[in-house]
Amino acid sequence: MPDYGHSLEFGTFITPAATDPDRVVALAVLAEQAGLDLVTFQDHPYQAGFLDTWTLLSFVAARTRNVRLSANVINLPLRPPAVLARSVASLDLLSGGRIELGLGAGAFWDAIEAMGGERLTAGQAVRALEEGIEIIRQIWDVETRGGVRVHGDFHRVSGAKRGPAPAHRVGIWLGAYKPRMLALTGRLADGWLPSLGYLKPGDLAAGNTIIDEAALEAGRKPQDVRRLLNLGGPSLGAEELAELALTEGISTFILAADDPDAIRVFGEEVAPAVRELVTAERSGKETPKTPFEATTPITTTNLGVTPTPDTGVRRSTLTPWDESTRPTGPAPDPARTYTPHEQASGRHLVEVHDHLRAELAQIHDLIDQVETGTMDVGAARSHINTMTMRQNNWTLGTYCESYCRIVTTHHTIEDRSLFPHLKRNDPRLAPVIDRLEQEHHVIHDVLEGVDKALVALVTNDGGGTAGLRAAVDLLSDTLLSHLSYEERELVEPIARLGVQ
Repeated sequence: MPDYGHSLEFGTFITPAATDPDRVVALAVLAEQAGLDLVTFQDHPYQAGFLDTWTLLSFVAARTRNVRLSANVINLPLRPPAVLARSVASLDLLSGGRIELGLGAGAFWDAIEAMGGERLTAGQAVRALEEGIEIIRQIWDVETRGGVRVHGDFHRVSGAKRGPAPAHRVGIWLGAYKPRMLALTGRLADGWLPSLGYLKPGDLAAGNTIIDEAALEAGRKPQDVRRLLNLGGPSLGAEELAELALTEGISTFILAADDPDAIRVFGEEVAPAVRELVTAERSGKETPKTPFEATTPITTTNLGVTPTPDTGVRRSTLTPWDESTRPTGPAPDPARTYTPHEQASGRHLVEVHDHLRAELAQIHDLIDQVETGTMDVGAARSHINTMTMRQNNWTLGTYCESYCRIVTTHHTIEDRSLFPHLKRNDPRLAPVIDRLEQEHHVIHDVLEGVDKALVALVTNDGGGTAGLRAAVDLLSDTLLSHLSYEERELVEPIARLGVQ
């Protein structure tokens, strides 16, 4: 079964109980504090014991800063799609681009009908959902001239004005189980969001097949559809979730839990462990050969950590340095053992670098959205020199700038403290450390190139997203190569000599 290669995300599925609204909001805030990426709530407008989901999402958006939010999933039969589109776009703008749209075709038709909705057959509900998606996407499409006109069998819009556009390309995730819904997901949606408790063995593989085939028939790629999964509780461990990611293509795991301890464990322990397992498996796969030779990882079983190997894959045609001239340090003593404290010192370098790698991957995701016009830059350009365009471009720029500052600070600490300490205590490391310091200067120049490309993007001073893409591609090549080289040479000395 496929691994679609998406970055892993983790979220929580909180019951919107009206009996204790403060606790519901507190659990959402806790999810953000625990490092989760996503908070979701079910949407059953006919359920008198639940808070209204859209009101709750708006309130939680105001109480959080980073976590993304979504209904899981919106009951479309009771929410007119044109109004829903404007609600989503408005909250996305107000929250700084943190809203996604989980959509469902409807269930519990007696309750829907009791609330004034129209009872539909299964086939009618799928067609109504498709019409709703068309309306939503047209409302968001502010670049197209003229009003929105959709004359469907179940949803009709006759000349509605377009806009506002969301702050980012909002993902539309469908809760789908049956073949018609799965095919619709492959044709039109950005994500598939089933619940594990409703699936039988083999359903994930079968669903992926239908989605993939429908995507290809529609001229899309299977990777265009993210695979999400609601988990019924904390019964699956990191190994099981990693297996689902690698064999079934699941990249977003959403834990249904109202227990604070379960949320903390999921965010602080399970999610990092799954990421580590999947990253290790993915990095172990054979990668295409390039003009650069991938470095061979050293075996450091006594250290409790293995330096991350350089895959050898390069994005840019530029070569800022000659990797073949890199010196090597003394070989580790295979008979030496390391205390838990020493192992932790060696492992910390890899953990810091893994954070930098993860942030770099997010920068590429952001640029993908900008380059394809899905981060609202295309929509912003229809309002030349408006604040929307400036805000969206500066949002990307601020993110990159923060990341560059983290890298620079990390290198400064190494140059002023760690490197001199290692050289004093083992002079054999001097050639390696001198080379690492030289590469820091090169990376600084590359970061300056990213800054210039960001300025050009914001000011429309040539280069556009292509210039930014080229600058960040070069940053990827230099930084990832450098981090792997540094780990290969310094993980063992740091464990042996400690840090200052």
